[in-house]
Order: sequence, then C-alpha cells, then structure tokens
Amino acid sequence: MIAAPAPAPQEVWDTLSQDQRDAAYNNNAAVPTSAAWVAARDVAAPAFRAAHAAKLDVAYGPKPRQAFDLYPAADPDAPCLVFIHGGYWQKNSREVFAHYAQGALDAGWAVAMPSHTLAPDASLTEIVAELGAALDWLARDGRTHGVGGRIVLSGWSAGGHLVAMLLGHSAVAAGLAISGVYELAPIRDTFLNAALKLTDDEIATLSPLRLPVTRKPLAIAYGTAEVPALIHDSLALHAKRAEADAPGALIPIEGADHFSILDGLLSADGVLVKAAQDVFAEATP
Repeated sequence: MIAAPAPAPQEVWDTLSQDQRDAAYNNNAAVPTSAAWVAARDVAAPAFRAAHAAKLDVAYGPKPRQAFDLYPAADPDAPCLVFIHGGYWQKNSREVFAHYAQGALDAGWAVAMPSHTLAPDASLTEIVAELGAALDWLARDGRTHGVGGRIVLSGWSAGGHLVAMLLGHSAVAAGLAISGVYELAPIRDTFLNAALKLTDDEIATLSPLRLPVTRKPLAIAYGTAEVPALIHDSLALHAKRAEADAPGALIPIEGADHFSILDGLLSADGVLVKAAQDVFAEATP
C-alpha cells in the first residue's frame, strides 16, 4: 500500500514546535547545496553585470536601493521581463541575480531588475508600494532607456509574492511567480518575522490567497523538491485562480529545489523563459 503524502506544514501548523515552524520556511537549511549555489551566483552575477554595464543603477526613486539594472533588447518594443529578487523581503538585491537575465535576453526580450528597501528598514506594505513605484517609472521612463515593450512581471521566492501582489498594475501584461509565498500568517510565527514585524492588517491585505483574483495571466512555477510549505502555497494559489477561471499555467519543475529552479532562466530554451513567453502570449490580444 502506498502511504498518503505527509500534510503540508500549514495544514498542521498548530501542532508544530517553534523549530518545526522555522524549518518549514528555511530554504537554505533544506537544500544541502545552497552555500555552493550562493558562491557560484556571487561569481556569475558580477561578471554578467560587467559585461552588460550600459544601463545599471538607474534610479526609480530617491532611496539608495530604489534602482533598476536595465538590459535592453535590440528592439525597444520587445517584451520586457521584470525580475524581482528573493530573500524573504529582508536580504539580497538585483545585483546578485544579474546573470538570470541571460535567457530572456537570448530570446530577444529586454530585462529589468529592480531592488527595493529591505526589512526592517521598510515594512512589507512599503516594499509593495516601492515596487509599484518601480513599475510606474518603467512605464513612464523605460522607453528613454531602450525598454518600451509590454511587461511580464516575474519574481522568485519573496519576489514571487510581490508578483502576485502587483499583477494588477496597469503596466503589467502578465506574471510569472516562481517559488513564492502567498499566505503570510505562518511567516509571522517564524524566525523571519523578527525583521518583517507583520501586522494583522498586512496579513489580511498582503496575502494573495486572501485577495480577489486578478484576471490577467499568471503562471505559477515551483520545484518538486522545494520545501512543502512553498509547494502548498503554489498549488493553493493556482487552485484559487482556476476556480475563478483566471488564465495561467501551474508549472511543477521535476527535481528542482528552491535554488536550482532558477536555472530555467539561464537560456532561451529554459523552462522559465518558455513560461514567460507562453504567459505573454496568453495576454496578447
């Protein structure tokens, strides 16, 4: 007899110890190769930026981290993949994910990578607002920097959450959320909340699983080797959208963990680049 799959942490949350709750969202601890991945990333990203240095550190606001790295396509009207980095809203930056622009660039797209102020220097409410301002800037001023096409908003981990929150922005044609968190209540019960300090109102208004469905196309990708909490949220958000007949595929990537999933952005035929192209096609009249 085949054993039933273990429940996701969210389904038994009240029975979990503090250590178990923390482990449920600790991607670095869950992936044995995470330190090697970070080390390789920290070599590849600056090399990519050095080779594509024409439009780096372009400010979209007055604060130090309110800036884009822009990678224009040959055609200023080409679609633009906006990629929001992860780090549970409290670490990382656009600079260390630069090389993940390669696949979309090879496919003829532009890429724009924004940073945002990190918690605790900004609340999650403020972070969402900053990324909204970044999209405002890109819609208004992107063309003067060679980036004038329609936007597919993408993001990984915490960036996936921000994609779901900002899908309704007027500049966004479609979204690609990768390995995201879509319900914030459990996060408040973990080590991650020391910086975030989530409020009741933020949990209610910034949890995509609690909000009305935005009917633009949204592809939701996750790795089958991710922590169960993230798989649960991806399945739940896709189910909520499917029930509302909202377009966008659910994309389980077999064997991918929280870090290796981003390999799908490294080449024009990568699974995540193809997903961005497909969801853009769904949005195109």
